[in-house]
Amino acid sequence: MTNTENNNSYRAGHPWYYVRGGTVLKPKEIIEKVKASGYEGYMIDDIQKADNKCEPQRSESLRRIKDRVLDDFWRDLSRYRQYATQLRFYDRVLDIVEGEPVCAEIHTSISLKYNHLYNDLAHLLKLDALLSKQQDLFGF
Repeated sequence: MTNTENNNSYRAGHPWYYVRGGTVLKPKEIIEKVKASGYEGYMIDDIQKADNKCEPQRSESLRRIKDRVLDDFWRDLSRYRQYATQLRFYDRVLDIVEGEPVCAEIHTSISLKYNHLYNDLAHLLKLDALLSKQQDLFGF
């Protein structure tokens, strides 16, 4: 379901997206959104500093960053799935005040985890691209 199909003007990184019935996106859908946006993540400066080092420090630094990001990704994905399950069983009737829906903790939690995954995936895409590229062997 798209934002317009469910009358939702918010994106998945915003709590009100879920308050208004937005669907929980799968990791494949999130990565496609990251690719389409061209976003490189909040760690881009650190990644670029590591990329500018000479070999073998370059590869080691990039791999170290990737290992940290992968650890974060798996933790974030696990929590995202937990929140998705909680949201599926969440009783929206409880959070209606004077006929209007209310943003609850679960909506904020899943939107934050979505944003964490979005950043993790942006970093991993950038790191994979850099690690697959060999530096110029004769560049001094």
